[in-house]
Amino acid sequence: MTRRIAPLLAGLLALAGGAQAQSVADRLNDYPTVARADYVFACMATNGQTRRVLEQCACSIDEIANILPYEAYVAAETVLEMRQVGGERTSIFRSAASATEQVADLRRAQAEAEIVCF
Repeated sequence: MTRRIAPLLAGLLALAGGAQAQSVADRLNDYPTVARADYVFACMATNGQTRRVLEQCACSIDEIANILPYEAYVAAETVLEMRQVGGERTSIFRSAASATEQVADLRRAQAEAEIVCF
């Protein structure tokens, strides 16, 4: 009976390891292509329209993606966009500690990416 359980157990462990590896790969590549492209276009608009800048901007979003999960990136970008809108309704985005922390996390990731890529 133990001879039958050993191969089954080995198969289950291999399957679990594969599922874990898949989730790590998914986590590292959770930024949609459109989000990466938007970042690169904005980066190139700021830094220049050369091949070298294209590579640096692509490197930059890759580094940010390695540091910050996509959900956190979207949250920080939303806060930054809402801070540009005037009015009382958007004051929460300027004053809330959680919003400030989200933006700070994005800024740290961008600074790290700039060190690595530029």
